Amino acid sequence: MHSLYRLTSALLSLSLCCAALPEYALAAAPSGDRTTLQATDKAPLTPDQRILQALNRFTFSPRPGDLEAVRAMGLDHWFQQQLHPNRIDNSALEVRLAEFPAMRLSTQELVARLPDGPIVRQIANGKAAIPPGDSIEHQIYANQVERVQFRREEQKQKQQEAAAQTAATSMMAAPSAEQPQITPTFIQSTLAQPPGQRLQTLASMPQPQFDAFLKALRGRQREDLLDGMSPEMKETVGALESPQKVVVDELLSTRLTRDIYSEAQLQEVMTDFWLNHFNIYLRKDEEMPYDLVSYERDTIRPNALGKFEDLLEAVAHSPAMLLYLDNWTSIGPDSDSAEKAALRAMRRGNLHPDPQSINENYGRELMELHTVGVNAGYTQDDVIQASRILTGWTIDKPQDGGSFQFDDNRHEPGPEKVMGKKFKAGGEKQGEQFLHFLATRPATARFLSRELAIRFVSDNPPQSLIDRMTKSYLKSGGDISKVLETLYRSPEFWSPQSYRAKIKTPLEYVVSAARASNADITNMQPLIYTLDRMGMPLYGCIPPTGYKWEADDWVSTGALVDRMNFALALAGNHLNGITTAWTAQPETPTEATPTTEEARLEAQLVAGGVSETTRSAVLEQFTAQTRQPYQPERNTMGERMRTGGKSVIAIPTVFRPQPNHLPPPRPIEKQDQLLAGLLLGSPEFQRR
Repeated sequence: MHSLYRLTSALLSLSLCCAALPEYALAAAPSGDRTTLQATDKAPLTPDQRILQALNRFTFSPRPGDLEAVRAMGLDHWFQQQLHPNRIDNSALEVRLAEFPAMRLSTQELVARLPDGPIVRQIANGKAAIPPGDSIEHQIYANQVERVQFRREEQKQKQQEAAAQTAATSMMAAPSAEQPQITPTFIQSTLAQPPGQRLQTLASMPQPQFDAFLKALRGRQREDLLDGMSPEMKETVGALESPQKVVVDELLSTRLTRDIYSEAQLQEVMTDFWLNHFNIYLRKDEEMPYDLVSYERDTIRPNALGKFEDLLEAVAHSPAMLLYLDNWTSIGPDSDSAEKAALRAMRRGNLHPDPQSINENYGRELMELHTVGVNAGYTQDDVIQASRILTGWTIDKPQDGGSFQFDDNRHEPGPEKVMGKKFKAGGEKQGEQFLHFLATRPATARFLSRELAIRFVSDNPPQSLIDRMTKSYLKSGGDISKVLETLYRSPEFWSPQSYRAKIKTPLEYVVSAARASNADITNMQPLIYTLDRMGMPLYGCIPPTGYKWEADDWVSTGALVDRMNFALALAGNHLNGITTAWTAQPETPTEATPTTEEARLEAQLVAGGVSETTRSAVLEQFTAQTRQPYQPERNTMGERMRTGGKSVIAIPTVFRPQPNHLPPPRPIEKQDQLLAGLLLGSPEFQRR
């Protein structure tokens, strides 16, 4: 049996046992100066438990010191502050967000600065020219065009080789005589240059030489390449390699940076909620990452705690949603555009042209997933009429990062009737009236209230709570903050059965581990990779339904193995660009026993403590590990994925190098890293 499997089997078994009990409730009780947890269905929550309940549900998890901070200011005052994020000082977050300058650009500016695939292909096809600009901007475009041309030539050559059955020499077999060789001396001389000169050297390289240079870098040379550069300069280096990748990486990294470091945690939790409710798939097409930047920044986040109708309208006008559900292509069959298309076809001799038709995707999901819900009693004819209302809601030049445009020529003329309500002809105003109708339906209030109750209270929320939230929604005109305040003041939210009764999703687990450990993160890629592996990649849900909040989707042996792997890698500083520090200072070996260190780390990591069973398992497995030191598995992640290696618990190869070239940990640090990893993998930490 593998050593790490022996190390974690007891905790995994305990996690599965606890996860199987959806109403498992835990209450803290003093035991000397330690905390124990016991199942309860009667005892009301203590004041500290109420704070932890709020922190676990309205934030991505407490950080060390949050309990004390909320206790000092008062729980009600803290909650009201969270409902008004503009009153919160988030200056520390803004410093971190400055590392992603492209995320401040408009969609048009983003596409111009970091060209997407369609624009590059247009230039390669001779249908457009590289925009004028400085030499670096020019080289970003030139590199991408050369790559497209090279791939085409390579494909053409392969076809010729197959036809002639001859072996031709590849175009990239060796650099041209005019290009300097990528020698160790050339690499070292380039890396030794000042940051500005280094960037100019990279920008002056022809594309094949640039790619060869990056490929030749070894060890920490890639880090040295970027050393001393400003965020804008680092972004430019990335753009010379792949501008599309820069957009995706910064989009995902910004999202996680906000989730982990924002002081306005309720706004981030609700942003996550609405991004899932109004789900959009990142890989829908090549333009989608560019549109998602504005979708999250300008559409979802500013409206996450406001009126639902405002949010619904903003989403309906968003190019990202219009692209994702194809409404931008929808044309009314009796519109001016359809009639003109038919006349053009007839002039070409087609006496029976295909009629222009509406696209029903958005009309259907608007009602089924975004507002009234599938059980609201609407029919297929209602979907068709709704889709007719929304014809003409399109995008001006989508490949250039264009914005919403209402095209009256594509709009289906005349009145429509949906769910018994007649909507007079009126162009874009007709659609806005329809959105108002949906936003104010009691069915919408019930549907959204149930979703919020599942997210914040339990997988099977009481109907009494849903009814109360529905009433608040209708009375306040769909004010999301008022609905959340009703939830906050409900007895169901504070019931012992609700305390620690929900399993964290992979996103909640990864972000909460980073927050609880006070991790200093300069590279979000390991977390992005981890979410992919755990089955919850950011913007990675293909159907418009979004991810599920219920435990059934996230609890399995394989999922818990992945969580334990991540916990040990994070705690052990095996994630590149992520640093954790566990050892208290000052300390001496005689003072820092496994028992005392477990108690200290438990208080830091697992707000509310763990059960005696978990505590015993952690110490027992720690003792077993110290008797037989852990040796990481040597198989690669690729091999594990190909062989379905979830049955073997092993830290993936990509997690093993020490980030930032840290010195080897001292024995006390190794002890604390192992204890912290086991606590982050504990069943209590899996819950919120």
